[in-house]
Amino acid sequence: MRLPLLSPSELSPEQRPLYDDMRKGIETNFKGFTAISSSGQLEGPWNPWLRFPKFGKPVWELVKALSTSPSLPRSVREVAILVTGAHFKAAYEIYAHVLIAELRGIPDEKIATITAGQRPTDLTREEAIAYDMASALVSGGVLPGLIYQQSVAQFGLDGTAELISLVGLYCMVSVTLNGYDVPIPEGSPGK
Repeated sequence: MRLPLLSPSELSPEQRPLYDDMRKGIETNFKGFTAISSSGQLEGPWNPWLRFPKFGKPVWELVKALSTSPSLPRSVREVAILVTGAHFKAAYEIYAHVLIAELRGIPDEKIATITAGQRPTDLTREEAIAYDMASALVSGGVLPGLIYQQSVAQFGLDGTAELISLVGLYCMVSVTLNGYDVPIPEGSPGK
């Protein structure tokens, strides 16, 4: 970890409101994995975002926009997030979203296949579109027209925008995690 976790007692006046908003959002929307230490420090991507609020605050606003009242089915979102985290080999991202995917009822074998960088054979139609879109986007280049058309037919323009934005956000999350070498929390499975 390249950035020590910030203690709530050492926050600057600029960091304090962001910390309070992040902590509230984490406690409300991000359950099933460790994101706040026992002493109140924010873990995962939140620590770097909190340390550098000039960059972290706008990213946090996008996180909130994509986390509150999503239109896409939860399993679709998790497939796209797992594909993105697996592409970047972002340890904390994979740790967190494996646990969330399990809570969403995605079978362990399907999760393991995605995190190994492979396409499961038993994806639902919606999950397959999410997998193909996320895989194409993280591979670089223009999203193939067929995948875009399938997404619009399945999820509509707004759902497609949500899916593209979700992949973009989790690219940012993964790069943040990898850039600061953010580990999975102590005492977590696999640690």
